[in-house]
Amino acid sequence: MSLTMPPQDLPPSRMALLRMLLGLLMASCFTFCLSHQNPEFALTSPEKSSTKEAEGKETTAEEELDSEVLEVFHPTHEWQALRPGQAVPVGSHVRLNLQTGAREVKLQEEDKFRSNLKALKKGKRLDINTNTYTSQDLKSALAKFKEGAEVESSKEDKMDNAQDLLSFGGLQVVINGLNSTEPLVKEYAAFVLGAAFSSNPKVQVEAIEGGALQKLLVILATEQPLTAKKKVLFALCSLLRHFPYAQQQFLKLGGLQVLRSLVQAKGTEVLAVRVVTLLYDLVTEKMFAEEEAELTRETSPEKLQQYRQVQLLPGLREQGWCEITAHLLALPEHDAREKVLQTLGALLATCRDRYRQDPQLSRTLVSLQAEYQALATLELQDGEDEGYFRELLGSINSLLKELR
Repeated sequence: MSLTMPPQDLPPSRMALLRMLLGLLMASCFTFCLSHQNPEFALTSPEKSSTKEAEGKETTAEEELDSEVLEVFHPTHEWQALRPGQAVPVGSHVRLNLQTGAREVKLQEEDKFRSNLKALKKGKRLDINTNTYTSQDLKSALAKFKEGAEVESSKEDKMDNAQDLLSFGGLQVVINGLNSTEPLVKEYAAFVLGAAFSSNPKVQVEAIEGGALQKLLVILATEQPLTAKKKVLFALCSLLRHFPYAQQQFLKLGGLQVLRSLVQAKGTEVLAVRVVTLLYDLVTEKMFAEEEAELTRETSPEKLQQYRQVQLLPGLREQGWCEITAHLLALPEHDAREKVLQTLGALLATCRDRYRQDPQLSRTLVSLQAEYQALATLELQDGEDEGYFRELLGSINSLLKELR
């Protein structure tokens, strides 16, 4: 098999997604094969790469690989064994002989390469070479990841991109990328999945069937770099929103416990705010579904029945989220406080008695009331009739009134 590149006549937004997918494949295959066939060429240490020492070793190894003068192998149209220390010219076809364990090289078949491009244009599945790649291939792949991440597209384009991911058979490949031992591969796999899940029921269903939810929760529950967990949390949020069945499975798999451990860990304040925002969205999502059914006088719409099976509020109370959310109000950022106040309000009917029994929450609210009263006064002096701090002050006053 050979590695095909995406045709250049696709829209930029689709090109970005396909490049990210190809980059993920190359990164996964490169690190796997080199670590198993040539341990001295491994890009990462088996020890934790999150420490500065490990990062330094990783960078040094990569620089040594780039600067090393290797014997250039001259391939032909026939398969030939590659000896240790030989460099492979760009464009060569490399495979792993499973019988001998040796890497073999030959010239790229131009006709097959072109036929693969034609197949790609017609929407056929990618023909991926899952053998080894050069260090430059990995760097190029990661560069394309970053390039693709910066491409902005409309909501319609994002739906088309997700369908492309399904039609090319890439969704399961990206889901499996969450199992990689490389944190960077996990990070970009989660980013691609999060973009694909967003407001796309078909892809969400395929992802649940493909085991994406379990893999995302495992990453959040284990020791991983913060950057990887940010992307994984993004993917989890995209998978759960507007998908009550996924929310049911999330609760059954102990998702609330995983998120509780996540927000209570040190140095994860930025993740805590995102978790609280997710909980607010899920709670209000169910409320809106019930209100919509009442307005339309539909007693048993399918979607409403699905939401009624999601026992989110009882789970939040049992898992101690009333107290956890209240204590997050002590975060210093105004934006974080705003999101926490919204969630406190959404949980009020479920957590009212818990709030009243929490003396720390009362003290925090009184303190914030004085702080935002002063800031709201400054807004009025500046001529802002409906300022940001006045809105926050209004939320605090309402909450204090409810708890008296």
